[in-house]
Amino acid sequence: MVRQYGYIVAPYEHIVYGGLVYPSWPFPLPAAPGPSAADRIRIAALRCFGAEGVAATSLRSVADKAGVSIGLVQHHFGTKAGLVAAVDEYVLRTVATAVASEPLPPPPEDSLGELGRRVTSIMTDHPEVVDYIARAFVEGDTVGATIFDGLVAISTNQWNQFDEQGLLRSGVDRTWAPLHPLILVIGTAMLRKQIDRHLPEPLTAPSQLHRWDNAVAELLRGGLVANPPSSVGPTAEHRD
Repeated sequence: MVRQYGYIVAPYEHIVYGGLVYPSWPFPLPAAPGPSAADRIRIAALRCFGAEGVAATSLRSVADKAGVSIGLVQHHFGTKAGLVAAVDEYVLRTVATAVASEPLPPPPEDSLGELGRRVTSIMTDHPEVVDYIARAFVEGDTVGATIFDGLVAISTNQWNQFDEQGLLRSGVDRTWAPLHPLILVIGTAMLRKQIDRHLPEPLTAPSQLHRWDNAVAELLRGGLVANPPSSVGPTAEHRD
């Protein structure tokens, strides 16, 4: 590609007609636009909020991060609350697109593995979104509750389908069955900086995400104990 007068000119592929050579695409293509000022501000806010928290982040720090004036931030988003709302909407849309844009395959297909791959894609493609969500969970923000409740609904539906297909082991705790996968995923996201210290590569490296995804799926499918004892603790009737 060659840039000419603010446009990207496609390389010519020549065709021959009537003994003459003609370029197949003689018209310049406009260069793809970069992110708008509003997009840059929202991305900067997402990163600042994820790193420092909403309460500790000022509009001035967001403006500095985005390389714009504070007046431009106020022009696009009005107040800090308006900026937070825009970031929340972006985060919710990103998670929904990755996790719920298409139905999960029904059992006996590998719906657990597919959900894991979808969650992994967020960590790969949108690590700043993961940082923001992790902090929202800790701080009890509304967006964190919305995302958690949505994931619980998806996970519960999965386990209901397993039950309908007769694929659940007897005695499975139906309250905790959909929660445990989320705890594994959310806990990993929140602790990944500590987990990184125990891995040969950062967790967000494709090879490590693949290992983690497989390990979680294997744990959920079959557990880790090859021959569990008949009793590993107080039975249900003896629990308080």
